[in-house]
Amino acid sequence: MLILAATPIGNLSDASPRLVEHLRESRFIAAEDTRSLLKLANSLGIKLNARLFSLHEHNEGDRIESILEIAAEESVLVVSDAGMPTVSDPGFLLVRAAVAAGIEVTVIPGPSAVLSALAVSGLPTDRFSFEGFLPRKSGDRRKTFASLARESRTMVFFESPHRILESLQDAAAELGVDRRASVSRELTKKFEHTERGTLAELATWANTEPRGEMVLVIAGAEVIEAKPDDLIQQVLALIEDGARLKEAVAEIASAAGASKSELYQLVLEQRQASKN
Repeated sequence: MLILAATPIGNLSDASPRLVEHLRESRFIAAEDTRSLLKLANSLGIKLNARLFSLHEHNEGDRIESILEIAAEESVLVVSDAGMPTVSDPGFLLVRAAVAAGIEVTVIPGPSAVLSALAVSGLPTDRFSFEGFLPRKSGDRRKTFASLARESRTMVFFESPHRILESLQDAAAELGVDRRASVSRELTKKFEHTERGTLAELATWANTEPRGEMVLVIAGAEVIEAKPDDLIQQVLALIEDGARLKEAVAEIASAAGASKSELYQLVLEQRQASKN
């Protein structure tokens, strides 16, 4: 079988007894970085007796066949550098192939940056989506945020410290400066910190050049309670009277307690439909 094992995301004390047991007793371990695995084992006082395989984004496709040959007869432990394999880390292709081959896949649960950041964000947790790492280029990020403007679930993203400011600015431009959000950094470590506020407030905070791995959590779009068609017509009426689109949307959305970004998108769709 394949055993997917979550490793600490910062605090070594979060290593579960099951993880320690399997690291100590496994004969075969596939790791995102074998050097990181050896460092973790040394920190936990474990002497590895396993045959090690590197399994990262650049070689996963090439390693699948050889690892599955072993997994058909023996247990193979799969770990990433931090957190759960397959979640924005290598392992998905291997798991998919194992399932197709009828090889059992099980899990040793543990630390999760996604759930940790979501839990402390102060934003709704009943429904959420994990969106992974944000694109590196601003244009691509803007498109990503624009495509999520009407997403009503809380959204979780990974981002690097040197791009967090630009990402917050792009999010504010597409989702609205008043959208609630949080940024968690250095989760489970000594200098763990979560900053909460609007996207505009967080962008100001990010000017201080915060360090550490970042998890960005953004509130979902508010559901428009009033009939969308009525609000759209009110916006169009203001535009006919000379108001600019953004100003008209802001005025009507504020009065109705609706999402500016969602109403803006609905108006654009209506105008496009009218042209066609």
